[in-house]
Amino acid sequence: MTKLMTRLATATMIALAAAPAFAAEEGPFFSLRNSEFVVGVAFLIFVGVLIYLGVPGKVAGMLDARAEGIRTDLNEARLLREEAKTLLASYEAKQKEVQIQSARIVATAKEEALAAAKQAKADLQGSIARRMAAAEEQIASTVKAAELAVRNQAISVSVAVAADVLKRQMTADQAAAAIDASIQQVAAKLH
Repeated sequence: MTKLMTRLATATMIALAAAPAFAAEEGPFFSLRNSEFVVGVAFLIFVGVLIYLGVPGKVAGMLDARAEGIRTDLNEARLLREEAKTLLASYEAKQKEVQIQSARIVATAKEEALAAAKQAKADLQGSIARRMAAAEEQIASTVKAAELAVRNQAISVSVAVAADVLKRQMTADQAAAAIDASIQQVAAKLH
């Protein structure tokens, strides 16, 4: 409280020392009839009451509290900004990782598609080769069967023609002798 009183007294002394400079043109400055003197005294009393009631301390405290609140808000904002930067960096890293992974997936899919196409081509060529071989075997078999059929037909025709020629040229005695000779040949071969 002594500091307060000292300040009040100092302010009063300064105001009183400067008072003659504010003197009205009509009369003395230290008169209740001088409106400037009355306003100055009222102002000093008002300031004194404010100082006595501790208004400057309360205002300073409110300003300090407000400054502390702003400081706290700024710290929170800094923390949130750092957290947002960290989160952004995390998302950017994840995005890069996803891009790399999707590029790998696409590359793998292309490789698999090319491999599948090559395999399908090889399988198709193998299938065509097998079908060609089967067709060639079938053609060869058909040719052999046709040759055999033609040969059998030729033999049958030849035998029929020979039998017909022999019938015309051979007599009954010659036919019986030929049959006996054939039976003897078959009997010799079987024993």
